[in-house]
This record gives sequence, C-alpha cells and structure tokens, in this order.
Amino acid sequence: MLRSTIGRLWKIGRIGMVPPAPEPGRAGLAVALVVRNEAAHVREWAEFHAAAGVRAFLVYDDRCTDATIPVLRETLGDRLVVTPWRQRLSDAGLEREIHNQALAYAHAASNFGGAFRWMAFIDVDEFLVPRQALDLDAALAHLGEEVANVSLPWHMFGHSGHATPPEGGVLRSYLRRAADPMTDLRGVRAFKCLVDPCRLVGVGVHTMETGGGLTWNDRGERFRQRDREARGFYSTDHVQLNHYYARSKSELEAKIGRGPNLASKAPEYRRKVLRTVANIEKDEVEDRAALDYLARSGQI
Repeated sequence: MLRSTIGRLWKIGRIGMVPPAPEPGRAGLAVALVVRNEAAHVREWAEFHAAAGVRAFLVYDDRCTDATIPVLRETLGDRLVVTPWRQRLSDAGLEREIHNQALAYAHAASNFGGAFRWMAFIDVDEFLVPRQALDLDAALAHLGEEVANVSLPWHMFGHSGHATPPEGGVLRSYLRRAADPMTDLRGVRAFKCLVDPCRLVGVGVHTMETGGGLTWNDRGERFRQRDREARGFYSTDHVQLNHYYARSKSELEAKIGRGPNLASKAPEYRRKVLRTVANIEKDEVEDRAALDYLARSGQI
C-alpha cells in the first residue's frame, strides 16, 4: 500500500542527462514536439514556425490516429524527423510514472541537439513569435554564448468568444489573452524554455537545467531559476511565447476528452482545465503580436 501511494504522489518529471557534444558548424533552432491527433491545427503551426526559420522539427508521435503526421510530412519535408513515442514508462521499484513528454525532450536533446545552437520544447498550441526580427535566428542573435537557457513566460489565450472552430485559423482568430502573463493562472507560473542543448543536464517540461541554477530572459538578462517568477524577469522584447490554451469551446471539450499526458492526473484534469480557462478570462487584453509578425514578414 505504501509503495502504491508513493507512486501516485511522486512522478518522475525531471530527467538528468549528459549533454551532446557540439557538432562542427552547429547553428540555428530545432523544435521538439510531442503530438497526438493534432491534424486540425498542426499545418498552421508548422507553416508558421517553418517561415520563422526553425531548421528542424523533431516530432514524437504519441499514438496519432489522424492525419497529423502526413500533414507534417507534406508541410515540412526534409526538416521533419518523426519518432514513434507510444510507451508509458515507470520506475519498476516505486511504480513512479515517468513523464512521457519530458522523456521525449531528453531523447531529442541527447540524439539531435549537437547540431543546433538552440532547441525549443513546445506544443502545437504554442507559438514562438519574433517581436522585432523577421525570423527566430535574428531574434536570438543578440544572445552571447554565455546564454544557455532562456525562459519564456506563457501568454495564455482563452476562447476569444468562439464556441466552435473559426475559419480563420488560430493566429488570426484568437486575439484575447490574460492581461498579466506573470499572474498565477494554474497554481504555478509557467514557462517554456529555449536552451543550448550542448549544455543541457536536466530536462523537465517547464524547467531546463544547464548548470548553476541559472536562466535568462529574452533580453539576455541573467537570473537564478528560482527568481524568474519575479516581475523584473518579464520581457518580450525579442520573442513572445503565445499559448492558445483553450481555443474554441468545442475544441476545449475535445482536449479534455483526450486527457493529460500523465495518466495519474486524469481524475482531476477537467476541473483543472476549466479553472485555468476561467482564470484566463477574468481579465483579458487584446494581443496582436502574432498578427503584427505575420504582416511584418509578408505572410498576410
């Protein structure tokens, strides 16, 4: 009984790793992505990031049964690497579930990271938006070699009034987000990370370890990891991370139906998701950063 209880309470969400050796001429940004039946939106996501200069898409196929992978192959061509990712693993001694998403990120960094200066770990509902530059390489060019780990705060978007999927796509249709990106909306302030994979020693979903307990904002200002939730850390001068958390009401119901990545969280998942959406929509502002980028880069 004790072992079973510990297994339910303690999840393996942080994975240690030996960083890959840098390869000659390494450069650019790769994105690691876990997908499960994302055909409705994956083309827009892939086209956006391909146009923004992502050099490789390391996609982990978590039991897709729809057209997600064919759409990615058609859209990305030889920039796409697909890895089957259907396992559910646990610590055999304590029955502790290993976070499948964190495991995919560790695999991506270990096996492919040596070729790239940067690696991002995001989902199909998350977009890396350059704020001034025309592509992500240029948006990150001001960061020196000492910068190993950039934490990007979530900008959380709700329904924007849509009950069913709008025809215009995500970026053009969802323009309202939580007013304060540094507000606690889920019980924790959430970030996703851009890292130098050749310095990556610890992998989580929202926190990456590159040594010294340090992270940087997109301006290149250094902070302790534990201090990134302070308001002085916030910046979107160069890159903004948009998280289209809810999309339309019908799509949110489908998201809830798919369930969480960790099976142990399934019983509380619906309540948690609906609470997060309610928190997003308590205080919203219009955000046109993605549309401004599409216009600036000639995509609209």
